Amino acid sequence: MSDFFQQGEIATFHRLKQRDLAELEAELVEATRHRPISLVLPYIPVELQGPGLPKITEELRHVSYLKNIIVTIGRANAEEFTEAKRVFSAFPQHPKLIWCTGPRIEGIYDLLGKKGINVGDDGKGRSAWTAYGYILGLEDSQVIALHDCDIVTYNRDLLARLCYPVASPTMGFGFCKGYYSRVTNQMHGRVTRLFVTPLIRALKETLAPISSSISSTASGISSLGNLPWMWMWHT
Repeated sequence: MSDFFQQGEIATFHRLKQRDLAELEAELVEATRHRPISLVLPYIPVELQGPGLPKITEELRHVSYLKNIIVTIGRANAEEFTEAKRVFSAFPQHPKLIWCTGPRIEGIYDLLGKKGINVGDDGKGRSAWTAYGYILGLEDSQVIALHDCDIVTYNRDLLARLCYPVASPTMGFGFCKGYYSRVTNQMHGRVTRLFVTPLIRALKETLAPISSSISSTASGISSLGNLPWMWMWHT
């Protein structure tokens, strides 16, 4: 993390030393005997062309503590969905794929809309919302983790540290938001909206590390009731 600021009930975990990954994963294997973990991967076809997904694919092959891997396929036609099945079939965990723009699930979204439940447009928010509902329906996981498919600096350590605060029986956290740096020569998107604009308006320094990496207890997600589809991407 980038500073040592602590704000009440929200704790910041600082990486003060390098802990052995094998030891950390061994503790997660033991913890998941009582608190199984499902991982959600929101995927869009363009990520297949980037450097992040191949790295994630290789690293996840060696993760043994996950109960389920749920891959949501968004912005994809039939051919792109078929290609996604080929890519993720290499995982030894046998991921379950949800084609979020397929005709069957689009029919479900239309039905929900007629019943007054707005599921929003195709995107990561709706994909995550769909995956969470699917996992809650399976009733076989106590912890749900999610991260992007375009993290170019990805390694197993990132996933282990994301899951550990929620999965560990000794820590007692119900929600964890991960952080990794994204450094480019441009400032746009959420960095501008969450950092630059408030900085100019308030005339003071503001720090808002962001990422789409979270973990939470399944009961915590379920207790939110009618969880809005856009909630995932505005936390």
